[in-house]
Amino acid sequence: MRPYTISSIVLLSAVCVTTLAVGEDWPQWRGTHRDAVLRETGLIKELPAGKLQHKWSAPIGAGYSGPTVADGRVYVTDHGAGNEEKEVERVLCFDANTGQELWKHSYDVNYTISYRAGPRASVTIDDGKAYSVGAMGNFFCFDAATGEILWKRDLAADYNARMPIWGITTAPLVYEDTVIQIAAGEKDACVVAMDRTTGKEVWHALDERAGYSSPILIKQGDQDVLVCWTGESVSGLNPKNGDVFWSIPMLPRNMPIGVPTPVVQDDKLFVSSFYDGSMLIRLDRDKPAAEKLWHRVGVDEKNTDALHCMISNPFIKGDYIYGVDSYGEMRCLDLATGDRVWEDQNAVNRARWATVHTIRHGESEIMLNEQGELIFATVAPDGYHEHSRTKLISPTREQLNRRDGVVWSAPAIANGFIYARNDKELVCASLLPDRR
Repeated sequence: MRPYTISSIVLLSAVCVTTLAVGEDWPQWRGTHRDAVLRETGLIKELPAGKLQHKWSAPIGAGYSGPTVADGRVYVTDHGAGNEEKEVERVLCFDANTGQELWKHSYDVNYTISYRAGPRASVTIDDGKAYSVGAMGNFFCFDAATGEILWKRDLAADYNARMPIWGITTAPLVYEDTVIQIAAGEKDACVVAMDRTTGKEVWHALDERAGYSSPILIKQGDQDVLVCWTGESVSGLNPKNGDVFWSIPMLPRNMPIGVPTPVVQDDKLFVSSFYDGSMLIRLDRDKPAAEKLWHRVGVDEKNTDALHCMISNPFIKGDYIYGVDSYGEMRCLDLATGDRVWEDQNAVNRARWATVHTIRHGESEIMLNEQGELIFATVAPDGYHEHSRTKLISPTREQLNRRDGVVWSAPAIANGFIYARNDKELVCASLLPDRR
């Protein structure tokens, strides 16, 4: 999983969308490049009315982690099946074509966090290994095919974690011979890099409180840069040794609550937080350096300015930013200033933390809202244009016992099929013509 060059992101996406055939895995959080861009072609153009038929479904327990797909297998984590005497987390692997369970690993865990309905982070698959981290910092490296444990770490114990109120949520990131994890450790161990073969520490960095946002890799000039949005800053690190290239403070006014993954287009990097609003950063194209362009924050969670994202991830498209605000308002912002261009409330019902997961596909978007509805739409400077909508999966109440439940876990799309989960089942449905 190699980092991508800042100046080539949009061009690469456009070229791949028009040239690649169906057949791409979704091996980590937000896909191969952590950008939630689907580069497959040949999918259906319109969703069926009513409900999208499942190819298969498999029972699972509660959890927030979105599925990942690689080499014919789909991976997810959960909080057991709801009937264990002990509190456990599980890592599960299914056949991506049939839904047959291939292997699982269960381990005891004692949650001391809020929102207890299961582990948060998606499993990362790379070079035949599966990397999983639980909400309390239990880290495992498995043989991806068999489930054999190759090594494991207790990050909370090893680094005396300053555990965020919702636990460890960030997905492991593989870089060369290391796997990088937000560990929430005390002192300068917010971020930890481990040898991906042995689990031995390679470096640790940043004396900051952890946030909930997964790190990404970019390239500035000839230098690979690890971008980490913690509970206190947006920082660019050397992924080889943890040295800090640049850091822009973003201190929380209430609590660290940055959840979405940073998004990048050309030399712009954008983050958005429920309480702390939005920040746009300019990245130096020639060397690892950065500067803040603007940071806009509203009065409170209802009287927001620009964009206050919670679970939904924003994205940049041309000269505009698109995202879902604190109560489900889909917004378009002017990239240069953060000024609002439009707002629309059609994608998801209005509610606190109302969520829409968006995957970009060519010039259009594939969305899964928290009511479990799959939507084909296009967002543009002139508004939100919905093309078709269908039911994919039912909301469940384990994560939020009101408004008929929610679907808060992000889906994966791989090889023409969409994989989604709630707190009771993992489902697979075809997005290919005549194969539903």
